[in-house]
Amino acid sequence: MDGYEQGRGAGGRPPGPRAGIAALSPPYQVAAALVLAVVALVTCVHLAMVFLHVAPPNTVSKQHGQAVDDWVYPEFEQNWKLFAPNPLQQNVAVEARAKFRTEDGGIRHTEWHGLSAQDGAAIDGNLVPSHTQQNQLRRAWDYYTSTHDTQNRPNGTRGELSEEYLRRIAVLRIGREEPARSTDDFLSVQVRSVTTNVQPPSWSGEKLDPKPVIRLLPWWNVTSQDMEVRDR
Repeated sequence: MDGYEQGRGAGGRPPGPRAGIAALSPPYQVAAALVLAVVALVTCVHLAMVFLHVAPPNTVSKQHGQAVDDWVYPEFEQNWKLFAPNPLQQNVAVEARAKFRTEDGGIRHTEWHGLSAQDGAAIDGNLVPSHTQQNQLRRAWDYYTSTHDTQNRPNGTRGELSEEYLRRIAVLRIGREEPARSTDDFLSVQVRSVTTNVQPPSWSGEKLDPKPVIRLLPWWNVTSQDMEVRDR
């Protein structure tokens, strides 16, 4: 039997070229197998973390809750508003203004700065907007409204923390456009929301009040800690 006949496969046909990992040399086969193992392991861990995040509280999630939150937030947050039967039908714009001490010792009030408008302008046309642009202000406002009543009184222990968080965002944003000469020059900030109903299509027959609703928060004094966050 000559070499040509020895190279024939079953049925007298020559063997076809190898495909996939089998076509690689042994060292590359080992490397590919390791990569596949790592991908499979990360996939399993991710599915487990997301499952523990959305599942009812249990022994494992209580014991490792911080690790689960660190894995999920913020990139893999589960937000079901997309599938809600009644999604948000309002546009909520958050704005802020400030008081500054002038060089002659007087007080100057700034105009309202559209914080939501700033985020919208940064996101519009941006294929990869940052998580901060998309969610920082929105989450801060949601956090504040969930910890305060309609009279802006805290309804729980997290009220002070939510005020501090929202205040520092306002100080940071306004400070970029109107920098103070010193800590003593930036006196206070005030935040408000302007909520407007999204008008339904004409064929629905539904009528909504187009008049915006304004929620005005009290003036908050700016602290030295707020200014330290701004100057970082």
